[in-house]
Order: sequence, then C-alpha cells, then structure tokens
Amino acid sequence: MLPKVQSASEIVALDLLLSQVEKTSGLPPRHIGIEAQIETTRGLIAVDDICAASDRLEAIIFGPADFAASMEMPVLTGGVQIPEYPGDHFNYVFSRILMAGRANGLQVIDGPYLKVKDIEGLRDFAQRTRILGYDGKWALTPDHVTALNDVYSPTQEQFDQAWDILDAYEKATETEHKGAVMFGDEMIDEASRKMATKFVMRGERAGLRHSKG
Repeated sequence: MLPKVQSASEIVALDLLLSQVEKTSGLPPRHIGIEAQIETTRGLIAVDDICAASDRLEAIIFGPADFAASMEMPVLTGGVQIPEYPGDHFNYVFSRILMAGRANGLQVIDGPYLKVKDIEGLRDFAQRTRILGYDGKWALTPDHVTALNDVYSPTQEQFDQAWDILDAYEKATETEHKGAVMFGDEMIDEASRKMATKFVMRGERAGLRHSKG
C-alpha cells in the first residue's frame, strides 16, 4: 500500500487496520507491506519516526510536486530542476529522506519527473538521487523505465570491479589474514567490502553477471 503520511501515528493506525484485514482474509500475519510517501513539510519533519513506525514498511518515497506545493515554492512543475536556483533545491530533502530510510532498512525511491517527453532531462535529474544512493525513481512511461533502469543500475565495468574488490578482500582476510589490502593503487578494507557488496546486489537485480565468473 502507498499512503501519503505526515506522522508515525498514521502508520501505526494503518498497521493495526492491516492486521485486522489479514485476520479476516485468512492471510499470514505481517503479509501486507506498506510503502509510505513523503509529500508535505510535516511529513519530512516526522520522517525519522515514520520510517521506524512499523516493520510493515518496505519503502519510503518522495512526492516532489505535492512537496513543492507544501513548501510554497514559486514553481508550476514539480520534480524538475529549477534553473534559477544555484544548486539543487531538493538536495536537503533527498538526503533527509534517504538517511531516515536507510537507518530503518527501507528502500528509498524518488518521485516522478513530470516533463514526460524530456528523457535527457529525466536522466540528468535522476543522477542526483542515484549519486546519493537512492534505489530508483518512479517512471511515468515505458521510455522512463528504460532510462531509469540505465541510470540506477551499475555498469558492467563497475559490477566487475565490485566483484574483484570482494575477491581481493576475501583473499586478504581469510587466506592472508590481513585487515586491509592494496587493490591497484587503492587501499581496500571492510568499508570497501560493504560498498562493493551493494554494487553487486544492484547489478544482480538488474540482471548483470560477472564477466570473469
């Protein structure tokens, strides 16, 4: 389910309702998940509590158009770049939602890009949340799906390098009993392993296979 929420209490109330639905319908407990959308200033202020409110939560999603209206931004199209602003006007919002979601093990998704036919603009704007670490972005058309899959998936080169890092770190720690090792001209350690693991997981979800495997 995808409710627009402004407080943790709304998630708690929905959780209780879904428990009743599951019981009435003969579904297993905790069978139904929740995807919550942050679309207002109140929702953003409460995003930490919202993300921690229920183990049913699977994803937290940003709704850019309603949020721009809630902020009373002087724009008529939400979810696009504002050329007059010297920077990214949503950077704080993106980061705030991302941290709350990641702290609670949730997927974090950006909202739609409303200039439907501007595929290059979509790609450019999607890069902002991809670089921060978002899992993806809402698509409005099949062309959007193709572009966004390309943006949010690692390249084959990145995927292979991530596997090479994991192999080198495993050899260093389990065979040579080292805590860190040189990988080319870069030192890799446990933090490197965690980053590489994320790349591998994203690549596998996108259908990539290790070219050296």
